[in-house]
Amino acid sequence: MSKTTEHKEGKATVKVVYYTSNTLADGSHPFFVRITKDRKRKYIATGLSLNPKHWHAGNKEPRNNFPNPADREELIGALREWHDKYKEVANELAKADEQHDARSVATRVAENRSKTRSGRLLAYCDELSDSYRAVGKVGNAGIYKDLRNQLAKFIAAEYRIEDLPLERVNLSFCDKWEHYLRLTGAKEITLSLRFRTLRAVLNKAIANGLAKVEHYPFARTAAERHKFSVGKFDVSTTKRAISRDAIRLLEALTPETARLQLAKNVFLFSFYCGGINFVDLAQLRWKDLTPIDSEGIVFRLSYVRQKTGGKFDLKLLAPAAAIVASFRPFTYAGPDSYIFPVLDGTKHTTLTQIKNRLHKVLGQVNHDLKVLAPLAGISTPLTTYVARHSFATSLKRSGVAIAIISDMMDHASEQTTRDYLDSFASETLDAAFEQLL
Repeated sequence: MSKTTEHKEGKATVKVVYYTSNTLADGSHPFFVRITKDRKRKYIATGLSLNPKHWHAGNKEPRNNFPNPADREELIGALREWHDKYKEVANELAKADEQHDARSVATRVAENRSKTRSGRLLAYCDELSDSYRAVGKVGNAGIYKDLRNQLAKFIAAEYRIEDLPLERVNLSFCDKWEHYLRLTGAKEITLSLRFRTLRAVLNKAIANGLAKVEHYPFARTAAERHKFSVGKFDVSTTKRAISRDAIRLLEALTPETARLQLAKNVFLFSFYCGGINFVDLAQLRWKDLTPIDSEGIVFRLSYVRQKTGGKFDLKLLAPAAAIVASFRPFTYAGPDSYIFPVLDGTKHTTLTQIKNRLHKVLGQVNHDLKVLAPLAGISTPLTTYVARHSFATSLKRSGVAIAIISDMMDHASEQTTRDYLDSFASETLDAAFEQLL
């Protein structure tokens, strides 16, 4: 007769907790998955965090006071996913009457995740996105999440399945996806971005032993011309710059609304400050300005370009200084406050909130610049990019040595331009900037 037992394995409890005992550098508190079994606990970091002003301690959920409601829904969805995957494993172990503890639940989830990602394209894209988000690189996380979403549409339409093994991402797959994207009206620069990101995914998968190099579809040498070439896409753009006279027309224009005035100021400030891009411009703080005269009228601007890490230091020309002065009564609340009225330090506290806000306002600025152009008598459609290119072109036409300014938009890499600039003294650069006046 077989022996029986009265033992029944209990079920671990799973809960996502807002861990207020730990404060991150940005003032937010992290979320952890807490697994409890037999009075012992195991905490799993989610990589998600939230500023306490957006947390309702009584209801134990995010408040409704998010600047962007979509951010709240995204956070709630992400927390639910973390809870559900651990809860599911806890239920499975209890149902199987398998002896386990809190650590066992966490280990089983990790094993399941490893099995899922090993050889699955969309699952691996999700993992890459999650890993970047966990370390605060929301831009990179968004790139891989966007790729995943685009691939999911294609895989569902072409293969009628939810995901695809990495080994099936071959030359045929790339050719079919290119054809699919072209049918949707995707432009060359979009095609280039999609395939460069896919190539990065496969490179990472191979480096981590999740994919085999023999299945790699992209050409790496001239001898592999039979493979898929990302370089075949024409990503060259029409160089656009407006003349110094056109700049004068824009300066003379008096916009009717504050929003149009902001667009005008963003364009002119970029032009007079070395073609500074919008992301850096919008995040300039008052502490980035250093007075260099006794009256506090003349300033030097110092900032680090986020995209490349390049350090810039330049004297503000009079038009740029005037723009800064016009904002001071409205935006100065201390050295750490933002110069331009784009970001609000009390509202945009997380990297995701800042990224979303910058994306939204940049779209508004470029739209408004296209409204301003005909009002000023300028035929060229204006964008923040036009300001950047006009800066370089204007100096070049003024006879400034190309070794100093280098034609930014002709360089394959912006690093080349910065390398040239770094080799000259600030006085030489200041003299070159004066040519813009």
